[in-house]
Formats: sequence, structure tokens, C-alpha cells
Amino acid sequence: MSNQNNKTSLNAAITTDQDANMELPIALDSASEQPRYPSTLYLIPIKDRPFFPGQTLPVVLNKKAWLKTFNAIQKSSYADFVGVVYVDNDDHQNAEPEEFRRIGTLVKMTDIKTKDDYIQFIAEGICRFQIETWVNEKSPYASQVSYPSDIKTGTPKEYKAYGLAIMNAFRELLPLNPLYSEELRFFLNRYNPEDPQQLADFAAAITTAKAESLQDVLETLDLVERLEKVLALFKHEIDVTRLQFSIRERVEENMSEHQKQFFLRQQLKEIQKELGIQQDSHSEDIERFEERLEALNIADEPAQKILDEINKLRNLDQQSSEYSVTRNWLDWATQLPWQHASHDKLDLKRAERLLNRAHYGLDDVKERILEFLALSQIRGKVAGSIICFVGPPGVGKTSIGKSIAEALGRQFFRFSVGGMRDEAEIKGHRRTYIGALPGKFIQALKE
Repeated sequence: MSNQNNKTSLNAAITTDQDANMELPIALDSASEQPRYPSTLYLIPIKDRPFFPGQTLPVVLNKKAWLKTFNAIQKSSYADFVGVVYVDNDDHQNAEPEEFRRIGTLVKMTDIKTKDDYIQFIAEGICRFQIETWVNEKSPYASQVSYPSDIKTGTPKEYKAYGLAIMNAFRELLPLNPLYSEELRFFLNRYNPEDPQQLADFAAAITTAKAESLQDVLETLDLVERLEKVLALFKHEIDVTRLQFSIRERVEENMSEHQKQFFLRQQLKEIQKELGIQQDSHSEDIERFEERLEALNIADEPAQKILDEINKLRNLDQQSSEYSVTRNWLDWATQLPWQHASHDKLDLKRAERLLNRAHYGLDDVKERILEFLALSQIRGKVAGSIICFVGPPGVGKTSIGKSIAEALGRQFFRFSVGGMRDEAEIKGHRRTYIGALPGKFIQALKE
């Protein structure tokens, strides 16, 4: 590309009427007098990431927003070219001139198709341009531009070394992410080893770096500095891709193990079905507990504990005493209401109304209950408090307990401790005993 200082400009009248019928001046090559690139460009702002020279991508634009711009481009002297500029604005279709970056990419449009709701074309990045002065600051955006040349301060050996470093980075990246192979193959078919700027732009374009970092590369005219920045971006890309590859491998390994177990169990079921062999109670127990565990909305810690017990049961002999203890424990653990919880209602007026409705008198008792609820309301929760009622049978201890539960919005369970001689009946037996059972509290939760 020749420098703009070696070009002459063809001046043309520029109109900015409501139809935006703008005639673009064309930059002419002084030797051949053939049209090269327009010195005035219509601009399309983009928001996600900048477009690079040498990049070829399909572009889809909203017809309502950009039809006016495309009509103006088609009426101009150079209807195949448009400038693409990065703007850091989500509402890029209404960007202000100061939000446009100074450096953008001249794009040649091919295969333009206008549909009902969108405009589609293939965009081929040609070269960098720099915005000099604005011709039209509203849509359709247009400005006078120049085409800066690359600053080559390095030696051919330096450029070759950078090129080899970037190509080696490509080789590291390909085994980690096969998606890059097609793009790399396409590029290598067109790559000229004597053109390091083409390699720099291509390498930057395929990275997943942030838009600001990519725009910084696009705005860097010194070729050595640009190659250094691209190489740094590529090294970071390799580190991120290697981490993603490692995570994906671990996930796939775990999934493969689970899938293998699932298919083997399904095959075993089908084989037993074909042979007329019924599943033994051992397999049925394990399958039932696994199905219950999958249906539970349960925290990781108790879920892991239950899963460990299921795996333990899988390896126990049905005739052993430990089998029945473990099976009984799993039967209770997988039937508790893990996913259900009541929310305390600490409305004092509601509680007072319920207490007065169910009980006559007992003012001191009801007052004490309301004090208890008031303190809980201040704390925001009922934290492990116990209320003890003492009195002969029939005075209303149980009914007051029911009223408190109703006032708090909790479930109520009554069990009598009369005649109990062992605290294990309340808190549960140790699992070292054959026939060990949970205590009254766990039974109450289940019921």
C-alpha cells in the first residue's frame, strides 16, 4: 500500500442532505491513475471486538438501523468499501463521534444480500485507516480518512524470529483446541513469509483476548512492537486454553466413568431380563437408595455421606449383621425431608390471636410466650430455645404447644417420655448394635 503523501486526492462535492446521497472522493495512485481506496469513508461502528486486515467473516446487520447507510454507499463512487471501527458502547448504532477509535479497518464487501430484517455480506479486511475529520457525525457516519503505513524499524532477521515464535505458539495451541486447525490451514495457504504484518494481524484476530487489547494491537503501527504484543496475547491464549483443556479432560473422565457404570448396569438388567433371572434383593436395595438420593435436594456433605454408605452396602454380604444396620440407616437417611423447611412466622398480633382463640385465661403463660416470640423477632430467628411447661395431666400443656407451633408456622409432633429408661430411645442407638434405630427426634422429622 503506498503512503497517502504519495497519492493525490480527487476533490468532489459532498452533500449531507436528508437522503445522505454522498459522493466519496477516491484516492488515486499517482503512477497508474487507477482508483485505489476512498479518501472519504462511510463508517460502521462495531462493539464486541475490532476487525483486522486480512480477516474474512460474514457480517449480519440490522436492516432498519443500517439501510440508510447502505443506500448511501451504493450511490457513492466506490460502492464496495466501508470502514469498520470499534466503539466501546453497547448502543453502538447511535455512537457519538468521540466514541469511535481513531484507527479502524477498511473492508471490502462482497455477496451483499438484503433480506426482510437484515443485511448480510462477506467482509474482507483490507488495511488500516485513520479518521482525520468528520464529514457526517450522524448515521450514515462518514469521515475523511488517511491510510497509515506500517513502521518497519526491525531487521529481516528480527521479523523472521518473531514469525517463527508465533508459528511455534500455533503448534502448541493446535493440540489443545482443534477448532483453530481450519483457520490455520486457510491462513497458511495464503501466508507470505516476507509479510510479517499479515501474520501479526491473523494471530491477533483468532485470539479470545479482550477488545481493548485487540484494539491496541490494531492501533500499533510499529511492526516490531505489534509482533511483541501479539506474541504476548498468544502466550496468554495458550495458558488459558491449556487450563480449559485440563478442566475438560477431568470432566470428560468423570462423565465417562459414570456413563460406563450406567451402561454396564443397563446391560446387566437386560441380560437378567432375557435369561429370566430376577434381581436379588441386594441389587434392588442399592438401586432404590440411589434413586432416592438422586431425587433429594440435599447439601454436598450429607449427600457424600449417603453415597459412601451405598458404596459400602454394595460390598457387604447380605448375611452379615452390618448389612442390616447399614441398610436400615440408608432407609431412614433417604426418607428424611431434606428438601422441606418451614419459615418461622414472628407476627405477635397473629400469635396473640391464635393463643386467645384456643385458650381461656392462662394470661401469664401466654404473656411469657409472646415475650419469647418478641425476642425472636428482634433476633430474626428462633435459635434453639426450649420452653418447659410443668403441671398435672389435662391442664393444657400439649394444646399450648400446638398453639405455639401454629403461631410459628411449624409442624407439631408429640411424643411421651413417660416410662423411658434409656436416653438412646430419644437420641438414637449406636450403629454397633444389631437392630439400631434412630431416636424420637428423627422419627418425628420423618413423620
